[in-house]
Amino acid sequence: MSEPPVLVAREGAVVHVTLNRPARRNAIGGGMGEALDALVAELRADATARAVVLRGAGGHFCAGLDLAEVAATPGEQEARNRAVGARYLALSELPQVVIAAVEGAAHAGGIGFVCCADIAFCAADARFAAPEVRRGLVPAQILPWLVRRMGRAQATRLVLEGAVVDAAQAARIGLVHAMAPDREGLDALVAACLREVTQGAPRALAETKALLSALGALAPEGYGAAAAAAFGRTAGGEEAREGIAAFRGKRAPAWAR
Repeated sequence: MSEPPVLVAREGAVVHVTLNRPARRNAIGGGMGEALDALVAELRADATARAVVLRGAGGHFCAGLDLAEVAATPGEQEARNRAVGARYLALSELPQVVIAAVEGAAHAGGIGFVCCADIAFCAADARFAAPEVRRGLVPAQILPWLVRRMGRAQATRLVLEGAVVDAAQAARIGLVHAMAPDREGLDALVAACLREVTQGAPRALAETKALLSALGALAPEGYGAAAAAAFGRTAGGEEAREGIAAFRGKRAPAWAR
């Protein structure tokens, strides 16, 4: 019997959530998104949980969308992309403090999880990338979160170059709040953060998060729909077919030669 795509463990008021598709570097697929949606709905009504720690299994955080599942029609891709955007927003709006603990790959949609978390830490082996344009796709729903976390200038470079950013650089540009040398150090950062966070009153923390959201909209009205439509158009196009084939074949796409 296969394991569920998301593992959940409770330690008192802390909920540990592990993305659990290690053979695919925890790429979003195989029911993972739907499992996260169900969990977030439960946590939204859980008055006893104080914090949520999000990790990945097997030494990686999340490699983004499982490209094996980018095979639907543009309309289906558009609907899926809308759901991704709604998932990030719902995770960010949880009353609990959400902490991302990153090891290994945090690519594409995986960066979305990092940036919609309230606080993010990484180990020195973490690697971050928004490589969508290199696959013939667009960083549709993650872009506002990158801009909110790092600022527009840093987000612009990240998504247009599509290059891999190491852990030290991620800390310098504000993608994560701090870097640890290894898994043990990462665990220590998370534990220290949890000790501080749980000094806050639960309702006061939730209200503070709501006030942070009220400081300004994540993106202009209509952005989510426009982003989903753009993703649907590119995912169903020739560039995406070539980009994904090149990625799978470990070669440069035709436009990069």
